Amino acid sequence: MRATHQDRAIGAIMGAFVGEALGVGPHWYYDVKDLHQTYGDWINDYTTPKPGRFHHGLKAGQNAQAGFILELMLRSLVERDGYDESDFCHRLDHQLFPLLDGQPKSGPGHYTSESIRHAWHRRVVQKRPWHDIGGAADTTEAMERTLAIAVRHAVEPALMSQAIANNTALTQSSETMVSMSVAYGCILARLIQGDTLDEGISQHPMKWIAEGALAFEPVTTRQPAPDHPELPLRARRHIVRDALHAASDIAAMARDQNVRIEPAWKVSHLYGMPCAFYHQLPAAYYLAARFRDDFESAVLHAINGGGQNQSRAMLTGALVGAQVGLAGIPQRLLDGLEHADELQKMAHTLASQMQN
Repeated sequence: MRATHQDRAIGAIMGAFVGEALGVGPHWYYDVKDLHQTYGDWINDYTTPKPGRFHHGLKAGQNAQAGFILELMLRSLVERDGYDESDFCHRLDHQLFPLLDGQPKSGPGHYTSESIRHAWHRRVVQKRPWHDIGGAADTTEAMERTLAIAVRHAVEPALMSQAIANNTALTQSSETMVSMSVAYGCILARLIQGDTLDEGISQHPMKWIAEGALAFEPVTTRQPAPDHPELPLRARRHIVRDALHAASDIAAMARDQNVRIEPAWKVSHLYGMPCAFYHQLPAAYYLAARFRDDFESAVLHAINGGGQNQSRAMLTGALVGAQVGLAGIPQRLLDGLEHADELQKMAHTLASQMQN
């Protein structure tokens, strides 16, 4: 039975939490031989980090900091019935930043990414206003939290695109980073609405661009940002077309019987194992298209590819969860996820708040 609109929304949220938690133990093993020696030839469940590793102290099935921040976003969206930037920033100020000290091995999950450390330093140490926080990190932290915005506002492209762009720019002000985050959100939104991750996935978002339905002007050059403290780079003009085309091209390759990556986890070696979005997104799109009806295979191949497998599995989990719905996520992965009942309850509420 095909998943319903709301079931796909819940599947996307829970898929992201599951994917992130699967990466807690085997995170950042860039030597696959070392990964195999530590966890065996195939990781098929949640694992506990080994002593000295990045998330040491967490237990199997717990989420690290990306999951913590996604939960902050989810709570904000549910309690405010939509994206409220001031509320989300308040949660970062009072629920995340007091747990950090500016060092990498600190905070929820026992590791804090560069973009969040940079934001903490500017906000807490330098006491800058939120519109003057964003840095140049090219990693996927913003996508990992704004995916919940894409779910909540999936049928409101103007609101969705503006909210994702604004939220991304809070911590990562690069126009390219903002564009990629908006594009990922557009793809996820279309999957929530029932599209399939194939060569046609970009058609509807491209139509949004042509009709002016997105909340910015898609140009290939950019006028200087307005000289106003409340309007930095955010979401005025961004290049989203290429990012959308890339998703379609990669999805087409994943479905082409003449183009095979075997085993599929080696997609991380093809596109690259590091943290930057230009390594992470192609692999996530490939796995989510190839295993569009098989959540478990998608996220496990993401994890077994090594490197920054946590982000890869989180982004992949959201994309496949949106295609298979909650019912398509194996129950054992939901049972093994800490606080899954509470997270699922919030995801249900978020889905019920979506406009039909």
